[in-house]
Amino acid sequence: MRVLGLMSGTSADGIDAAMVDFSGRINKPKWKLLNICSYEYPRSLRKRILDVSQGLKLDSEEWLDLEERITEFNAYAAFKCDPLKSSQLVGCHGQTIFHRPPTKKHRGSSLQILRAPLLAQLLQRPVVYDFRAADLANGGQGAPLVPLVDEVFIGRECGWRAILNLGGIANLTLIPPNQGMDSSAQVLGWDCGPANTLVDLAIQEFTQGRLFFDKDGSIAQSGIPDELIISKWIDEYFFHLPPPKSTGREQFGANDLHKRMTDMSHLSIEDKIATLTAFTAQLVAQDLINLNKRSKIRPIELLVAGGGAQNLFLMKQLVLRCKGLRVSKLQRYGIPVLAREALAFALLAWWNINNYSSASKQITGAHKSVVLGVKVNPF
Repeated sequence: MRVLGLMSGTSADGIDAAMVDFSGRINKPKWKLLNICSYEYPRSLRKRILDVSQGLKLDSEEWLDLEERITEFNAYAAFKCDPLKSSQLVGCHGQTIFHRPPTKKHRGSSLQILRAPLLAQLLQRPVVYDFRAADLANGGQGAPLVPLVDEVFIGRECGWRAILNLGGIANLTLIPPNQGMDSSAQVLGWDCGPANTLVDLAIQEFTQGRLFFDKDGSIAQSGIPDELIISKWIDEYFFHLPPPKSTGREQFGANDLHKRMTDMSHLSIEDKIATLTAFTAQLVAQDLINLNKRSKIRPIELLVAGGGAQNLFLMKQLVLRCKGLRVSKLQRYGIPVLAREALAFALLAWWNINNYSSASKQITGAHKSVVLGVKVNPF
């Protein structure tokens, strides 16, 4: 079955699309990537999304306009990736605006903007959306969801392997080996903390909105990370919580950046960007060290995906700080670095129509496995 996956992450730079053909066993399908593309949001729309996710208040009509525009751009991305309309199903994540993991004080909830019935009508295909709600209703974090499908796309080999996604937020997947004592272990996964969110916001602030991100890490490359500041930051409470855990721009957004800017007030712009970028790499290294302390798990390889994989300075920092690991890009396994999440939501949509439960207590903390997503049909 041909399925189109559509994904826009917390960086809100646009929509990644992937068309995949699935066949065979539901839990371990054969798959073939047929096409991928990216569709950038206009600057004005991206700014509106980022402002809303940082607390900008909209009236009811403005909310409807934003929802409609995001839905239309998902349709444009779908047409671009599948111009012949050969896909039979669409899995669409929508645009995350706010994510609230469950705590003792309140239930978990997550807001992804999308008008799914309109998208189904525009595309004239069934659309599966709202993937996080069922997991959250069952006591889970609702995130990260991509680790649930990594084993299908990557498979198991001789040794634990880590997959790192560097979007707005950094998250890790740990895939067990196919032999030995850990061969019966389940896939693990969690959010580490900020990846591109703080760096992107800092770049926008320093350039008065002319730039949205540090292309190729060129600005960071001109600076020197402040290791004393990084060592202070990585000691914060969230970074030492055991999984399951998830986070978003609500926690690591503009307010958090301004606090960190105070710590870096004596640094040059280049050193500030280098420090924020190296901070992400150190968080990942620390999480892998803590994993080994908790569970005696030490991956032999770190595979990197997401927009941050194109940041050369960040990749160098990962190599420097994740000692003893082979660090490479996920595309070595035939998965383009920007396509992994779109692939994931294509598979989650296919699982939905096949009534396959895919939530995981080890990853999200959900009480039980449930079918993720809601399907709507065109009229």
